[in-house]
Amino acid sequence: MPNLPRIPRTVRRRPRAPQRPVERSEPRIAEIEAAGLRWLQLEEPTAVETAWLAQNFEFHELDLEDVLSTRQRPKIDEYADYMFIVLHVPHYNKERARLDAAELNVFVGRDYIVTLPNVPLKPLGRLFAQLEDNRERREEYFSKGSGYVLYEILSELFDYCFPILDKIGFKLDRLREAIFTERRSEEVVRDISDVKHEIVSYRKVIQPERSTLRLLERTRYLPDDLEVYFDDIVDKAERIWDQLDNYKEVVEALEATNESVIAHKQNDILRLLTIFSVILLPLTLVSGIFGMNFRHIPFTNDYHGFVATVGIMVAIAAAMLAFFRIKRWI
Repeated sequence: MPNLPRIPRTVRRRPRAPQRPVERSEPRIAEIEAAGLRWLQLEEPTAVETAWLAQNFEFHELDLEDVLSTRQRPKIDEYADYMFIVLHVPHYNKERARLDAAELNVFVGRDYIVTLPNVPLKPLGRLFAQLEDNRERREEYFSKGSGYVLYEILSELFDYCFPILDKIGFKLDRLREAIFTERRSEEVVRDISDVKHEIVSYRKVIQPERSTLRLLERTRYLPDDLEVYFDDIVDKAERIWDQLDNYKEVVEALEATNESVIAHKQNDILRLLTIFSVILLPLTLVSGIFGMNFRHIPFTNDYHGFVATVGIMVAIAAAMLAFFRIKRWI
């Protein structure tokens, strides 16, 4: 009995277990202070940081649970001695290569403000570092109270949104040019899908912020003289939303234009194929007639008959091409 070839055994590799972050025993807290006001920054808070907050502040336990949750909607909770705010801001996730929503939790009291972003936010970290290095600026901001510091934080975060909008606008401009160039249609369709996904993700972040910011503008916890400042934040959010609406219409128009261009190219290809088929049809008919297996067919036994037949076929093809040209079909 012949030996059959053995099927090679597939080696199955076990998926690598995700690396767990090293658990900390001490909270990571950055703090600056001036004019009797403290700003505490706790990036990527864990149970260690929330336990520290529970020991040093009288925050509600449900608010501390919300800090660790990643599925909180934007909201404002007002208490007798502090205010708890949950906001979402756009954040580019490098690992997933997409635009996600970063969550920022803020506790605002009379003499303190605590910020707890679930991921490091560049504008927030930049503002904290600037106030830490510049004592005069820190004194100026902190002397106006925690509400004003909150305004500066939100202003930095929403100002950071406009460069992201500019990048999306730049991508749309490139897509507008790419549609009418010689790039492959598959690449253009993929780029349109990517930009469309970014716009949808951005809209999901900004849409719930609009109503939350309006509530923040009218909250009783902040002084009345800050209302005009927070109205500026609301105006920025509305401008971002209007720009996203504009981009949404633009990308939908580009998608429709790209589909029209693809359909037009396909029609051109089908038209050329049809022209070749129509031209070859009478030529095939002529060659088929003279190729029939009969004895008495004119010109079949004469060399000049072959030349005449080829000449007739060329004349038919030229006449059809001229007719198509007159009709502007080619």
